[in-house]
Amino acid sequence: MHIHWHRRDLRPADNRGLSAGTERGPVVPVFVFDPTILTHASSVRVAAMLEALSTLRDSYRAHDSDLVVAHGEPSAVLPDLASEYGANGVSWNDDYSGLARERDRAVTASLEDADLEVTTCQDAIAHEPGSITPNQGEHYSVFSYFWTKWRDRTKADPVDPPAADELAAVEGEPLPTVAELGFDEPEASLPAVTRPAGQARLESFCREDIYRYAEDRDYPAREGTSRLSAHLTWGTLGVREVYAATEDAIARARSDADRESVWEFRRQLAWREFYAHVLAYNPEIVRENVSRYEREIEWRTAPDEFAAWQRGETGYPIVDAGMRQLRAEGWMHNRVRMLVASFLTKDLLIDWRAGYDWFRRKLVDHDTANDVGGWQWAASTGTDAQPYFRVFNPMTQGERYDPDAAYIREYVPELEGVPAEAIHAWDDLEPTRRRDLAPDYPAPIVDHADRRELAIETFERARGDD
Repeated sequence: MHIHWHRRDLRPADNRGLSAGTERGPVVPVFVFDPTILTHASSVRVAAMLEALSTLRDSYRAHDSDLVVAHGEPSAVLPDLASEYGANGVSWNDDYSGLARERDRAVTASLEDADLEVTTCQDAIAHEPGSITPNQGEHYSVFSYFWTKWRDRTKADPVDPPAADELAAVEGEPLPTVAELGFDEPEASLPAVTRPAGQARLESFCREDIYRYAEDRDYPAREGTSRLSAHLTWGTLGVREVYAATEDAIARARSDADRESVWEFRRQLAWREFYAHVLAYNPEIVRENVSRYEREIEWRTAPDEFAAWQRGETGYPIVDAGMRQLRAEGWMHNRVRMLVASFLTKDLLIDWRAGYDWFRRKLVDHDTANDVGGWQWAASTGTDAQPYFRVFNPMTQGERYDPDAAYIREYVPELEGVPAEAIHAWDDLEPTRRRDLAPDYPAPIVDHADRRELAIETFERARGDD
């Protein structure tokens, strides 16, 4: 008998840790509700996790097994479960955040003290940290160099799910509810975060949309992105099966443009891994800037402006649309994530950590490495970040990537019926004109041109340029 400890790998197929466990005896699938981890969770993510766990449990029950559910610190719970089931050891898949690694060290020590075998596998990304490195140093700090090596590395094939006779005949307790775990029901209407939903979305995306990905991915009204991020976050899809689906897409491609579009999607998979590698070697970046400025950045404390940003009431339509989409769906289009992050850190000059914490609470696809990497990129404090003097203009960005204002109107109903050209010139309109067009939509809370200059001056002082 062997225990496999599920964490963010909520699937039976393409699961390396689970597969390794079957080599050591019939597997008892286990999930532990860890109170320490739950203190960093949110209602959105807990709801998604419970949905994914429910379908994982169904898949085990279809094979005359079950998902054993436990509550408590894993370092105490797992040795007790091993004793209860007569297991010889525990397997799990690696995670790369500082919190996860601290937890795993404690679990490893407690299992070894109980003379139990520990088996860990690299599963969440195609190439584990330390496998793609520069000639000197532990990891790449520039994505383009990482990408050059990543794209040429052979990717492993997906792993088969366990057969019924490789699973232990066990019975689990009912899953808790969101409320029983201490959270309110989420306000967002969440996408289905289940393996069947993930498989359907992957098949649909790779059948057609992936060939328009390079062209459509930056335009939020076109729905040109894969929408696979939550499935990769929770592990309802395995990264190897996603990559294998892109190989099939390339085989079906009808033109060089089709193939290039598939490679553009793969490039985003590589960005995901790049940030995982950076976090693995620098766990402190969850709270500290990657770039070391000569002086502290003079972030502003502006609670009213921050609250307006959270509500999607800044008076900058593309920013507000994104922030409202986040609250409504637990998700936001990637191009718009960049814009709202730039607006917070440059136009409002509010610390990126405040934005990261808000996203951590609201995103169903929150991933520590990706979100920290993205926020520090936008704030010009991260590895391979945008230059501090590059400040997105939210008005021109809205006009460029949502020219008909279809996305904006979907999430900002106050602007329904307002011509696109007026929406994209909202900051330049006279107050009376704004009131006539959309009396319930606010005027811009800051002047972008003035705040751009202030942001550049602030970063130059931090650099010691004055």
